[in-house]
Amino acid sequence: MMDSLPDDVADVLDLVLNPDDPVHVALRRQVARLRVESRCACGCGTANFELDTDEVEPAPTGPGTVVAADVQLFTETGECPGEVLVFAQGGYLSWLEVCSWSDDIEVNLAAARRWLRPPS
Repeated sequence: MMDSLPDDVADVLDLVLNPDDPVHVALRRQVARLRVESRCACGCGTANFELDTDEVEPAPTGPGTVVAADVQLFTETGECPGEVLVFAQGGYLSWLEVCSWSDDIEVNLAAARRWLRPPS
């Protein structure tokens, strides 16, 4: 059995994979079996996944690599300093990428978690 995902990665996947989208529902079923294989050394939070594909069904994304989810990040002031992308290869979760478009605002997985949460 694989170790569970780190909380930050699991939380962001939960926030960006829409429970009303059939493809995302299939990808969500894979999250319990995911393991982080490696993370970007720059601190952004990008994570590459390892998944035992014999244990889960593929999502209907088609062959090859696709962007399964793409969510822009908005700060409390309405600025959009980056985005979170979730990639699937052949229907299986492959990696989560945190992209920065700003030199002025630090964009990382911790910030993405904060900006993706609905205001309370």
